[in-house]
Amino acid sequence: MGQSRAVDWKRLSRPPSMLAAMSVAALVLGAGRGARLGCELPKAFVSVSGMTLLERSIRVLAASDEFVAIQPVLAKRDFDRFKELRLQDLPTLREPVEGGAERQDSVRAGLDSLPDDCAWVAVHDSARCLVSAKDVRRVVAAGISEGAAILAEPVRDTIKRVVDGRIQGTPRREECWAAQTPQVMRCDWLREAMAAAASESRVGTDDAQLIEWLGRPVVIVESEFPNPKVTRPEDLVLAEALLSQAKTE
Repeated sequence: MGQSRAVDWKRLSRPPSMLAAMSVAALVLGAGRGARLGCELPKAFVSVSGMTLLERSIRVLAASDEFVAIQPVLAKRDFDRFKELRLQDLPTLREPVEGGAERQDSVRAGLDSLPDDCAWVAVHDSARCLVSAKDVRRVVAAGISEGAAILAEPVRDTIKRVVDGRIQGTPRREECWAAQTPQVMRCDWLREAMAAAASESRVGTDDAQLIEWLGRPVVIVESEFPNPKVTRPEDLVLAEALLSQAKTE
């Protein structure tokens, strides 16, 4: 099995400033409906502080200056909505490609659309629209140095492993981290991992899990700034509060 460990990005052999010219692309996933959010619009097009989750995510990735291409992956029904976002000022942004029923289907569609010379890919959920450009740079640096890296934060609660309503175990809290995005990895690793998962009818809950199934190492980069995922109505309230706080600091 693959191993996950925390990495001190400052100790990487190449500083982030040297990595910007390397061939890294970003996939921004926004094909889901977001039923739990309870909005009429697809989740990626719900606004927080006057800007959609999708646009906020894209603009942060673009501001990091790490990517030669930013590829949105959306439902076909939302292509016209995407045009209304007026993101023409971002030269690395590409036209959207159609996502699929599962996350892996969307990632595969995005990966297949990237330029052939892209050696690394960062997969990001549009619902994590508060990610900071600094954290994006840090996880890209770690992914290039180590092969695969994800943003994450240590959990504060005690975690229980449960089957059929009964506790089966309690992992050590210091070993538990909550996965976030972007998740950065070598394109060849991700393609190999997706092919292996498809052949075994496996569906991962994130991209790092696919790499882990290959037996490849994945390192953890602890996020320095809040990076919550907007899933439920209360998450929108939290996102609004965090953005308001950031404006006053």
